[in-house]
Amino acid sequence: MTGSVLRAGLIGMGAMGRNHARILMGLDGVDLVAVVDPAGDPTGSLRGVPVLPTVTDLVTRGIDYAVVACPTGLHEEVGLELAANGVHALIEKPLAPTVEAGRRLVEAFESAGLVAGVGHIERYNPSLQSLRTRLEAGELGQVFQVVTRRQGPFPARIADVGVVMDLATHDIDLTAWVTGQAYTSIAAHTAFRSGRQHEDMVTAVGQLANGTIVNHLVNWLSPFKERSTVVTGDRGSFVADTLTADLTFYANGAFGTEWEALRAFRGVAEGDMIRYAIPKREPLLVEHERFRDAVEGKESDIVTLRQALRTVEVAAGVLDSAKRGVTVPL
Repeated sequence: MTGSVLRAGLIGMGAMGRNHARILMGLDGVDLVAVVDPAGDPTGSLRGVPVLPTVTDLVTRGIDYAVVACPTGLHEEVGLELAANGVHALIEKPLAPTVEAGRRLVEAFESAGLVAGVGHIERYNPSLQSLRTRLEAGELGQVFQVVTRRQGPFPARIADVGVVMDLATHDIDLTAWVTGQAYTSIAAHTAFRSGRQHEDMVTAVGQLANGTIVNHLVNWLSPFKERSTVVTGDRGSFVADTLTADLTFYANGAFGTEWEALRAFRGVAEGDMIRYAIPKREPLLVEHERFRDAVEGKESDIVTLRQALRTVEVAAGVLDSAKRGVTVPL
């Protein structure tokens, strides 16, 4: 397929779908053939790209791949139709609302030999990519703890899942990815404060395969927006802000202290602080470039459906733990 222009389709023109459309319309080597959305293109942002009522109509246009940006509850139905018709797919996260639906999608695309990925966009955030590279290089020594905070105002567009599947899946995926470690257990509490069917707050604690402990605080009820990942280890702490794509390192102090009260505390001392200069490309564009390359048969680090299914399994464990009041082994 290398060398020819790929014919792409987009399913869903909500807030995220409009961002996908913007990228697809300017992506080298790709032609956005058509978009599926029963509501049409009310913002007029598609600049003449046809809007179709059904996925079937899109498939008949003869597309190489589709980006699935419809509500999570429709991912299985849409994905299975694409797989049955030999269409590669980039599916927005989470892969599916349930583990069972996710497994059916994995099976469908793998058995058809198709390229399929999931839009866990934080993997393409410059701050987290730099963090992962530095952890792999051993710059922090042994990793002890990962703490994430992801909070902000309620997005009225999300109606079919709660904050665990919609937002916490970002933190679950990025934690496993930057550390290279799988979750082995999770315990959580959720709250329902906005009068909706689904949870809108969660706090979760867990453990990874190498003993690293993790903590995730996620909600839709804060008037300010925060996206923070803190990794603490032998040599200090990395702090990644994925809103600004900044990465800062706080080193453990290498010198003693003469202050008696501090010396009695057997912890670490404050050392140097470094904020790294990182090239900052738009994560969504990088995600699309990587998926395009994968469809063309090139070596590319997309988020596979199996990796995304593992994230759904951990998220399901979060919901199960909160419901039953127990720690869930994974």
